Amino acid sequence: QLQASGGGLVQAGGSLRLSCAASGRTFSSYYMGWFRQAPGKEREIVAAINWTGSRKYYSDSTKGRFTVSRDNTKKTVYLQMNSLKPEDTAVYYCASDTAVRTLVRTDTGAYDYWGQGTLVTVSS
Repeated sequence: QLQASGGGLVQAGGSLRLSCAASGRTFSSYYMGWFRQAPGKEREIVAAINWTGSRKYYSDSTKGRFTVSRDNTKKTVYLQMNSLKPEDTAVYYCASDTAVRTLVRTDTGAYDYWGQGTLVTVSS
């Protein structure tokens, strides 16, 4: 299972840190991803990180503001979100890609396990 937490209400310009705690086989030995879905929109990737942390991916809209990290000893992935904007408002999901890959996949279909989501609301 994947358990996401850390969402909440924050003013524009503020920060939040999301956490995703994994158990069992859901903590992939390769990529873990963060996605988000705003009302009426498709789910989109926000960031991803490989097992060692040596490869990180960020979407264009979050690059420079968000930082993804992981602590394998705690089976936890983090998403530090700074300089939040109202357009960042969405339900955020963590997901696990259990396939052996060198390069990140950004499509939802590549991810096998999903957390329940945590709501982030950014007020203007």
